[in-house]
Amino acid sequence: MSRFRLRFLAVALALAPLAAGAQAISTVELKGQRFSIEIAEDDASRAHGLMDRTHMDADHGMLFVFQNDAPRAFWMKNTKIPLDMLYFDADLKLVSVQHSVPPCPADPCPAYSSGAPARYVLELNAGQAEKLGVVSGDALIVHR
Repeated sequence: MSRFRLRFLAVALALAPLAAGAQAISTVELKGQRFSIEIAEDDASRAHGLMDRTHMDADHGMLFVFQNDAPRAFWMKNTKIPLDMLYFDADLKLVSVQHSVPPCPADPCPAYSSGAPARYVLELNAGQAEKLGVVSGDALIVHR
């Protein structure tokens, strides 16, 4: 079996229990740092994201999962904490980062684009991406 198929199978198996679209707690690893994450995989959970939260622990985040690679754009409407947005492709390789995106308390809120096709978006507290020193091509590891 090819490396690509093995990697795809590993990701599919890790995320399979979420097929019903429920949020679950899992962990991801990036540059040797583990984060407890909530997973948003249906339209409703992706639309709500981290809205209305006033705090997120430094080792927590949210992983948005999509069914295909496509350019992604996120906004910060009703999000009360600044975030880093890390965009990953189907192979869980980093394609781009939006650093320290500020909250947006009212419309109009700007959109923050992936700039390239992405399948996964990891939101972490602002400053985490810089602290980790992430660069394009870095791998995200999903743990179950």
